[in-house]
Amino acid sequence: MKGKYDKAFENVIRLRIMSILMANEEFDFNSFKELLDVTDGNLATHLKQLEKNEFIEVKKSFVGRKPLTTYAATEEGKKAFQFHLTFLENLIKENKS
Repeated sequence: MKGKYDKAFENVIRLRIMSILMANEEFDFNSFKELLDVTDGNLATHLKQLEKNEFIEVKKSFVGRKPLTTYAATEEGKKAFQFHLTFLENLIKENKS
């Protein structure tokens, strides 16, 4: 089977975070929170896990005096996510009757 199953994407929130980052160059914390309908703590935990795996990078800046935290998928993260999607596609094809 081609592709690679990655436990980092086992959780639906992390899977959705990476899907969003594959479609958008970068995304900010509050937009993730609103779109995913999760708490600050829950979101921070999932983002930290993806960052720990080096699948996303964090950029902190200020807009005026207000802090802004944005996230972007790394090249490694994009590759890992694509391999994971390929694995899932092949799994579906293999189990199709």
